[in-house]
Amino acid sequence: MSDNTVVVAKKKKKIKIFPIVNAVLFIVISLAIMLPIWKVIVDSFDARSAYSFKWLPSEFTWGGYNAIISRSALYRPFYISCITTVIGTFVGLLLVTLGGYVLIQWEMPGRNFFAYMLLFTMIFDGGMIPKYLVMKNLNLINTIWAVILPMAINVYNLVLMRNFFEGIPESLFEAAQIDGCSPMGIFFKIVLPLSKAALASIGLMFAVQFWNDYTNFKIYINKNDLWNFQIRLRAMVMESDIPNDDTVDPNTISSAAVIVAILPFAIIYPFCQKYFVQGVNVGAVKE
Repeated sequence: MSDNTVVVAKKKKKIKIFPIVNAVLFIVISLAIMLPIWKVIVDSFDARSAYSFKWLPSEFTWGGYNAIISRSALYRPFYISCITTVIGTFVGLLLVTLGGYVLIQWEMPGRNFFAYMLLFTMIFDGGMIPKYLVMKNLNLINTIWAVILPMAINVYNLVLMRNFFEGIPESLFEAAQIDGCSPMGIFFKIVLPLSKAALASIGLMFAVQFWNDYTNFKIYINKNDLWNFQIRLRAMVMESDIPNDDTVDPNTISSAAVIVAILPFAIIYPFCQKYFVQGVNVGAVKE
């Protein structure tokens, strides 16, 4: 056997440690994340749930979910969460797409100045009190817009969208201009159709942000009839504001409420995952 054959055989037998360690690490992290979620799922179906961990319900029941669905006091908060998520996602996408499109106009005077000003706000934030005073002076306290506008103006998502737009070949813009297409025509006919991945990924981030919002509702909303589902969920879990049901444990009802809160995006995310990964990768990396 020649020396070259021995060297090739040794190279084939060499085992790389990093992929194995990486796989084990991610398995451990995944288990650490999934175990608490699995406990909540089991408790939501267990009529006699306990604080100890159980793999399966000891007494299966739908009582927790029936108590949530049949409680009319939760209908309006759930409706407000849905409305806030839909309108906020639409407004957020409108602002970041238009803003990102403006920032790729290389001939626009002051383009770099506006870009640096936006990036400055990512580093230095005005703070809670100045934001509250601005909302108060605009008469937006106790309105849905006080919750929507602060999160819809998201500079990070705007930068992602701008970077994605910069990846579109300039030849497409030049061809459209030669054909007599206006800047807004280019935006609607070329830019948006080619940005489906970015729109899906950034739209999903906006939707999750609005759906899970608790802080803005707590700061800007003082009326109970304008609180969203997350505020009511906290009241159920932390303040024992749970429907009276002698056949179901209160912990079962609170666990069912948690599952109802996370279920919409647990269903939506698998369908948007490929767009989410593609959009973030293309928008965050510039060649």
